[in-house]
Amino acid sequence: MDTEGALHRIQLETLYRVSVILSRTLDVKQAPQEVLRVLEESAGLTRGMISVLDSDSGELVVNALQGVEAEDFEPVRYQAGEGVLGLILEEGKTVALPSIASNPRFLNRLGIYERRLPFIAAPIHVGGTLHGALAVQPNRLDDGQLAVRARFVEMVANLIGQSVKLSLDVAHEKETIAEERDTLRRAVRGQHGFDNMVGHSAAMRRIFEQIRMVSKWNTTVLIRGETGTGKELIANAIHYNSPRGRGPYVRLNCASLPENLLESELFGHEKGAFTGAVAARKGRFEMADGGTIFLDEIGEISPAFQAKLLRVLQEGELERVGGGRTMKVDVRVIAATHRDLEDAVDDGKFREDLYFRLNVMPITVPPLRERLEDVPEIARHLIGRVANAQGRPLDLSEAAITRLMQYNWPGNVRELENCLERAAVMSESGHIDADLIRIDRQRELAAVAAANRIDLDDPTLDERDRVIAALEQAGWVQAKAARLLNMTPRQIAYRVQTLGIEVKQF
Repeated sequence: MDTEGALHRIQLETLYRVSVILSRTLDVKQAPQEVLRVLEESAGLTRGMISVLDSDSGELVVNALQGVEAEDFEPVRYQAGEGVLGLILEEGKTVALPSIASNPRFLNRLGIYERRLPFIAAPIHVGGTLHGALAVQPNRLDDGQLAVRARFVEMVANLIGQSVKLSLDVAHEKETIAEERDTLRRAVRGQHGFDNMVGHSAAMRRIFEQIRMVSKWNTTVLIRGETGTGKELIANAIHYNSPRGRGPYVRLNCASLPENLLESELFGHEKGAFTGAVAARKGRFEMADGGTIFLDEIGEISPAFQAKLLRVLQEGELERVGGGRTMKVDVRVIAATHRDLEDAVDDGKFREDLYFRLNVMPITVPPLRERLEDVPEIARHLIGRVANAQGRPLDLSEAAITRLMQYNWPGNVRELENCLERAAVMSESGHIDADLIRIDRQRELAAVAAANRIDLDDPTLDERDRVIAALEQAGWVQAKAARLLNMTPRQIAYRVQTLGIEVKQF
């Protein structure tokens, strides 16, 4: 094979190796050193140097030297027209010298080049803009192939430029995605923060303070309250105002799935674990690793599944359905229920150890009937949301507000929201007066009756009447009555016995 053919073969192989390096990594600090090493090993192009353009000063700054770590040499700079590299900066063209000694412009500031050997420097363009320069020195005297070698160096410089452009594009895209992510996080935090939770009653102020306190830590939280009281809003606020707020937030309603699917949904499954498991799948706990999982309606899960859930809460470990590998997860658990878990424990329907594991930090959301003073503020907040959804202004009259406060809302905030949305639909002008507040008459009568319940904190009540009133309000379920009186079930059972109270059976 002739000399020129051998040179072409060597250059082709070198280009391939360089392209592999540049495609393997977008690290603009690591790749230059590897490229310069390959140029020396494969193509005999020694003393490689890569310089980059300083956008602030407009100077070329030496960025990488073959065989020399960046921290082992002082940065060398070239201004436009200064030395051979300055000529590239000025004209943007490749420079090929048969020998350094033949060109008086050569400054040799690095002190590494042999004056009798050729020198080649090619510009590195990124998207048509000069970004730097690649300089090398062939390890042999000029053999008449200088132009071929210069063309080869230009090709390598072009590959470097494409790699740098890709790296910059990826960095820009990451920055854009990060900005969008942060914007979305701020929006989500705003939607699920305290501003989205309305109420100035003493009960709500207490809940806000509990949220602020518990958000700082990884404590398990159990949110309790009737359906429609906004338990999910509290869970959202805890997560997005916690140190885990930048991590994943995964939600699941435990009552929405049968037990066989619930296990797969929470713990994941391996391929072939059951009919239809055509591929392995992560469960909600794995998805929530490093963040928070919200388990709504936790009181609906079976005792058999409760044992499996307990292991995750205690050990932070789980196994996918059909798998034998134990995986560790770091997940904060927030659970919610409208069930009386104490009754369920007493009845053997809910594991006591799981109850205590969940009930580390209980937050009890009061029903709307116990904080009717919040109704005007909540109603105005909700009508604002409806107005945004309908794209028109809506307003509530004082008569409408008064009408809303005369009802005890057994369906809580959810029922109030539905009532207001229905009123907005029926209002052509956007003004909502009392006549548009439609409340079911039977439910209203029941609510009025409930409003006439005996005040258990009334100091004029003797202990026997107070216990009987609590039992009446709790439907003669002693565990419920005990909580109304801030007692334990054993304490109220003792009082029923000693006070001679005849327990009603239903």
